[in-house]
Amino acid sequence: MTNSDNPEKPRLSRESKEEALRRILKKHGGAEGEMNGAQLQAPTGVPEAHYRIDKFADYQALTLQRDLAKKVDLESPYFLEHDRLARDTAMIGGREYINFGTYNYLDLNGHPRVNEAAYQAMMKYGTSASASRLVSGERPPHRELEQLIAEIHGTPAAITFVSGHATNVSTIGTLLGKRDLVLHDRLIHNSMLQGALLSGAMRQPFDHNDVKGLDELLTRSRRKFEKVLICIEGIYSMDGDMPPLPDFIEVARKHKALIMIDEAHSLGALGARGHGIAEHFGIDPSEVDIWMGTLSKTLAGCGGYIAGSEALITLLKHSASGFLYSVGMPPPIAAASLEALRIMEEEPDRVRKLQANGKLMLDLARDAGLNTGYAIGSPVLPIITGSSLLAARLSKALFEAGINAPPIIYPAVEERVARLRFFISSAHSEEQIRFTIDEVARQMRLLTNSPLTIAKD
Repeated sequence: MTNSDNPEKPRLSRESKEEALRRILKKHGGAEGEMNGAQLQAPTGVPEAHYRIDKFADYQALTLQRDLAKKVDLESPYFLEHDRLARDTAMIGGREYINFGTYNYLDLNGHPRVNEAAYQAMMKYGTSASASRLVSGERPPHRELEQLIAEIHGTPAAITFVSGHATNVSTIGTLLGKRDLVLHDRLIHNSMLQGALLSGAMRQPFDHNDVKGLDELLTRSRRKFEKVLICIEGIYSMDGDMPPLPDFIEVARKHKALIMIDEAHSLGALGARGHGIAEHFGIDPSEVDIWMGTLSKTLAGCGGYIAGSEALITLLKHSASGFLYSVGMPPPIAAASLEALRIMEEEPDRVRKLQANGKLMLDLARDAGLNTGYAIGSPVLPIITGSSLLAARLSKALFEAGINAPPIIYPAVEERVARLRFFISSAHSEEQIRFTIDEVARQMRLLTNSPLTIAKD
């Protein structure tokens, strides 16, 4: 209905409307501003960096980093387009490379049985769950996958999420609140940090694998908080080492704290059957409150999971935002990861070959005098350069020699521990590993003894 349809409703002039708007803005503390018709002009004195994305400090830093890279003839080693399935080798730009940039640890991505399982699930259920599982319902691959994950971890139940990162964010964000405390290893994954932020809990890091330091922190502060959660990883994704789990469990129980382990890189890599760090140490899985893992590495899929008690899984299924308010995992992905897990169970030789390859590559790197940091011979091997520029130049030199190993540089890691990170798989041959380490050592010698050339504009 317009004003002309209602003669009893008074009509305001443009000037009256502008004056009314000025009064409202003044009453609520807003800037009065200048009028142009019925619109206010943009407020003065606001820097462009506060409202233009291309002026954001983070974008400016990224642009500067790219410009500096071009000055020293370094193109970005990231977002390379692969022409086929990435295994121990990759095809990039029509050339084959020895590939250490993919965490297909047990060589199950692309396995005929895994592909067939995904295909059959797609033909029966389609490519999407099409809604949250709470709304759209369950599919058999979801439940069967969660049941087998629970069996592998020796827990009563499990739940899968559509994103590995969101698994940690949602779980920690759901279980903890502002009266609680998150204690985490300094090298913990970003997803656990984001989960702690979401929860509103107090957050406190402790030095890497420092059980004594953790014990001292809890001795001083445990009684100040309600729930306390200790977060560690099974294999640390940047450093390739693992925690002394029995010692951490002892401290957690002493102080009545919960303990959560991220097994993203340790499922399939630790233990005789690849069941992870609990199997490696021979501990009772019930000693750990929350087991977390991903489907994107050993299990040839995408997403994450939590395994634990019935109470934990029931709570997450009805409360975790990343589960309730996100589409369910696509049935073909659930079916693929389920089949990958079955193959891992049936073929433990894959696990043994992966473990042997990790040990061989570490031994060769150390023999060559390379800095491998905390590495213990897992599927993750860092070669630390101590300089982002050197890491980028080394990665480029290796790429030109036929080896794909992307650099990890500041700010992903501190500048002093910039590195190349090698993901090792059961498919790599001894010949590939020996050639790679020989080439890394050779290129390191050449680069550390050669002057840096700056390109002119």
